[in-house]
Amino acid sequence: MHRHPPWMHRPHPGELRHWRRSRRQDWRRSVRHKRGPLFIRFVGVFGLIVLLVLGGMAALAFVLTRAFGGDGQTAAFVWVGGVILALGLPFLAIAFAVQAFRDIAVPLADMMAAADRVAEGDLSVRVEVKKQGQFSRLADSFNRMVEELARADKRRRNLTADVAHELRTPLHIIQGNLEGILDDVYEPNTEHIGATLEETRALARLVEDLRTLSLAEADQLALALEPVDVAELIADVATSFSGQVEAAGLQLCVEAEDGLPSIIGDVGRLDQVLSNLIANAVRHTPAGGTIALRAQVADGGVRIVVRDTGEGISDENLPYIFDRFWRGDRSRSRSSGAGSGLGLAIARQLVQAHGGQISVESHLGQGTMFAIELPAGREL
Repeated sequence: MHRHPPWMHRPHPGELRHWRRSRRQDWRRSVRHKRGPLFIRFVGVFGLIVLLVLGGMAALAFVLTRAFGGDGQTAAFVWVGGVILALGLPFLAIAFAVQAFRDIAVPLADMMAAADRVAEGDLSVRVEVKKQGQFSRLADSFNRMVEELARADKRRRNLTADVAHELRTPLHIIQGNLEGILDDVYEPNTEHIGATLEETRALARLVEDLRTLSLAEADQLALALEPVDVAELIADVATSFSGQVEAAGLQLCVEAEDGLPSIIGDVGRLDQVLSNLIANAVRHTPAGGTIALRAQVADGGVRIVVRDTGEGISDENLPYIFDRFWRGDRSRSRSSGAGSGLGLAIARQLVQAHGGQISVESHLGQGTMFAIELPAGREL
């Protein structure tokens, strides 16, 4: 009988309900544990205040009695006033303490318990926002922080899974080829060694892409900044793709408006962005189609447009094309012409590193247009 490994165990719905109920009970116990010491501290503080007030009233009664000669009327006035204050102030203090406990100690205890749960790795916990005030804003900020931590943790897990998936195929091919050569299944000829070498190059490209993406996202990517002639940039990109475009039976149109301002940027990185967009356009445009590369004057800078007459992108896929390892057709692999799925994610990070923005418009069956907005002459 086939058994799944422990890490692939899928919990039964009943087990999930029991787990959630257990987590809620642990949460309540943690909150009660936090509230108890705080309540004792509040009682101690306000008890001390009551004692100080009573001592002050006794001193005041003594001073007033001495000041008015100590006759019976004055003594009665001081005595009645002292009794009223002695009885009234403790009740007022207790009422104030209870209200302060509800408004300060309870939210603070909830926040401390929630922080402990987050420190233990439970990113599903949220602090209840009961009413407006300073603590409600603090609770809102805490909840937003935990939500962002949860999203970051999910992205990290997805990235780990995606990287493992991308590495698996070339590693298996390399391993299979080498084992076949060692077992005399394959001859160590140029064909088999070349195929193995190509997979190692694919791994190297993937690792370099991941490195570039991580550095760009952390704002640590070194850029060789210099004045860039945009017309010359797009002309160089078009020249480097002329043979590939011709072989695919496509037409590449290049157009640069007069009076384009220069921009401050890294020529190599900008070339990498445009090359990625042109390569995608060639890959997804059928023979006989057209790819246009244009540079236009825009408000405060330059707008570079890459437009194709290819297959386009569906509305449901369009929001995700700049995500890591995204592919419109999950069944495609590098061997069938698909990239690693990092190109557009890197392109967006590189454009943003230059102080610009990249956007996309596409309709299924009607082509795709990428637009890059770059500031003119901006020192970064």
